[in-house]
Amino acid sequence: MKAIIQRVTTASVSVGEVPISSIGRGLCVLLGISMEDTQKDVDYMVRKILNLRLFDDENGRAWSKSVMDKEYEVLCVSQFTLQCILKGNKPDFHAAMPAELSQPFYNNILEHLRSTYKPEMIKDGQFGAYMQVHIQNDGPVTIELVSPSAPMDPKQLAKQEKQQQRKEKPRSKGPLESGRERAAPRPRAQDPNASSGADGDVSSERET
Repeated sequence: MKAIIQRVTTASVSVGEVPISSIGRGLCVLLGISMEDTQKDVDYMVRKILNLRLFDDENGRAWSKSVMDKEYEVLCVSQFTLQCILKGNKPDFHAAMPAELSQPFYNNILEHLRSTYKPEMIKDGQFGAYMQVHIQNDGPVTIELVSPSAPMDPKQLAKQEKQQQRKEKPRSKGPLESGRERAAPRPRAQDPNASSGADGDVSSERET
C-alpha cells in the first residue's frame, strides 16, 4: 500500500459541483491499494497516519506532535493511480486492487482510523467517482509512505534477480571450470638439451 500524506491548512473533495467533504487543519491522505495488500498493511498505515509527528508543539518545536495529539482532522481519498507502473510513457494500473475488492478494503481502513481516533475527525471522498481534490499544503509538508509488505516495483525486482543470478553463476560453473582446467593442454616439457636464448647462442657458436 502506498500513501501520500500532506499536512494541510484546508482540504476538500467535490464531485462535479457537489461538495463531498472538507477539513480544516490536519492531514490529507491519498491512498493507493495494491493487489497484495493485507490487514497487516492496513494496521501499519493507520498507525503511521495517526502517529506521524508532523506538527509543532505548544512551544513551536517542529516535528513534535501527531494529528491525534493536536486533535486535527484527516481527509482520506482513495487513489489507485499511486499503484502506477510506467510502460514507456504509458501508465499501467494492473498492480492496483480491482474496485470490487478495493472498496471494502478501503472502507476497512476508514473504520480502523475511526475506531483508533475519533469517528467525526475522519473524512472521506467518494470512492470510484471523478473527484476534484483541493489541497492547501502547509509548509509544504508531504510524506510518501509505503507499507513494508507492499510489492516491489517489477523493474527493481527484475534488477535484483539479475544481480542474484550473476552472483550464482560462478558457483554453478565451478565444476565446469575445474573440468576445463583439467582438460586444458599442459605446457610442453622442455627438452633438457634445449637451452634458453642466451645458451642457444652459445651452443650455436660451439657448433660453428
